[in-house]
Amino acid sequence: MSEASSQSTQGSEHFHRPDPESPAGRAILRKAIAASALGNATEWYDYGVYAATATYLTDAFFPGDLGTLGTMLGFAISFVLRPLGGFIWGPIGDRIGRRAVLALTIVLISGATALIGVLPTHAVAGVWAPVLLILLRVIQGFSTGGEYGGAATFMAEYAPDSKRGRYGSFLEFGTLGGFVLGSAVVLSLDLVLTDSAMETWGWRIPFFLALPLGLVGLYLRSHVDESPVFSELSEEHKLEKSPGAELVDLLKQYWRPVLTMGGMVIALNVVNYTLLAYMPTYLENTIGMSSDTGTTVILIGELVMMAVIPYFGALSDRTGRKPMWWTSLIGLFVLAIPLYWLMGQGFGWAIIGFVILGLLYIPQLATISATFPAMFPTQVRYAGFAISYNVATAAFGGTAPLVNESVVDNTGWDLFPAMYMMGACAIGMVAMVYLKETAGCSIRGTEIPGKERDLAVTEV
Repeated sequence: MSEASSQSTQGSEHFHRPDPESPAGRAILRKAIAASALGNATEWYDYGVYAATATYLTDAFFPGDLGTLGTMLGFAISFVLRPLGGFIWGPIGDRIGRRAVLALTIVLISGATALIGVLPTHAVAGVWAPVLLILLRVIQGFSTGGEYGGAATFMAEYAPDSKRGRYGSFLEFGTLGGFVLGSAVVLSLDLVLTDSAMETWGWRIPFFLALPLGLVGLYLRSHVDESPVFSELSEEHKLEKSPGAELVDLLKQYWRPVLTMGGMVIALNVVNYTLLAYMPTYLENTIGMSSDTGTTVILIGELVMMAVIPYFGALSDRTGRKPMWWTSLIGLFVLAIPLYWLMGQGFGWAIIGFVILGLLYIPQLATISATFPAMFPTQVRYAGFAISYNVATAAFGGTAPLVNESVVDNTGWDLFPAMYMMGACAIGMVAMVYLKETAGCSIRGTEIPGKERDLAVTEV
């Protein structure tokens, strides 16, 4: 290894991460975690509210025989521009810094979500109502294309190498927290307001609440320092290339981790959007539960997942990321069909089935922020994560509710969502063969992280 390369990964007088053992270091880490997680929670609050209000949105914007499919299309369409967002926001974040991009994306996400609450319905504006809804979903998706990869990268670059799984898991705590908050707000309104009130104006309230969430997230992100790993590389003048040139380098030199991550994300997000976004519709339309009962099932499962996610993140620091992913993928592949069958047997069984599915999924979810950013070197990390993640998510994850609803509607096969998850997990298992273990490895410098690199640097 060259002297320059060694220096890029081993030492710089300017480099310092917050010390988790000191009070000041812990305070800085808490601020970085909050800044990352709250923005992520705002993003997923949108998805949680949209999923929980799906029946009201159908009546308001997509009346007719294909109403539910129209609502699912509104969900899926927000993913169409996620890859474009990744291609634009990612290279910019690798050039000017993570913090500036994250401050802008949270404003766009929360603003687009809040504006849904003021849209006219189909009865008032005709075809313009669903058009405007889809436009706002597109804006939200474009912004999300830069949000998630940036937040995960920011968190990973702040966290100590030996505790990246533990600290990174709080980003996904924000994911579930956003879903839970969105579902809980809708459920509370369902219980307090009459059916007529919810159908006419009550469903709008949860969308308005995204705005204060976004403003708090903006404040936090504006008052935290840039990631120390990015700052180190910037100070060493190793970011001379334009965002476009860095994007070309990413696709030419790092196509293997791009494809590996894409395969893993297919498994991750088909499971994610089938369980968390499509499940309220599935429980109501397919199994016959009431809206309140189905939302209760989801809330209980998500609260259990939130309770255990930090422990799974910390466990990955000791066991490695790969064993966690293998356990999750194999468990879901084997048990998806039996657990979906179990959920159809009644309310209590639905809770048990959903909770077990959620616990099987957590080993993937808890380790995203520790696993994916470590697949790329610093100078292309934001772009590599954002592009790989969002292309796969747009093609497979975001379309999962629409695919599931279409097949179940046209075939009557209630267990199709389980089969769809199994197919995605099989793709994920193939990708796992090519994943490098990076637990405990440094993610500094301009080379792909890994134990081999750390060993070479130590020998130098």
